[in-house]
Amino acid sequence: MPGFLTTHVLDTARGAPAAGMEVVLFCLEGGVRTELARMVTNADGRTDAQILPEAEFTTGTYELEFHAGAWMDATGIAAESPRFLDVIPIRFGMSQHDHYHVPLLVSPFGYSTYRGS
Repeated sequence: MPGFLTTHVLDTARGAPAAGMEVVLFCLEGGVRTELARMVTNADGRTDAQILPEAEFTTGTYELEFHAGAWMDATGIAAESPRFLDVIPIRFGMSQHDHYHVPLLVSPFGYSTYRGS
């Protein structure tokens, strides 16, 4: 099976997709953090393309950054100073050539993730 990476961001406070959130993918190798992709979620809370497509997929350690604070500002969620959640990093490993799906469930005061399908 070919390997690739996707995400889906859901706003659990509003019960809706988190449209317009910037998501950045980094590869972590040998103490070096390299940016591989930068995308924005669409109306369904997903990116329009795979974050790490099959042609670029390799196993290893990665990090997704979800820019939740800027998204909350842009969507009118009441601001604190500073926000409790701003940039949410999720570090994970991909050990086999498979579909990795890393969703984010987010609200102004909490988040969760899991390996989805």
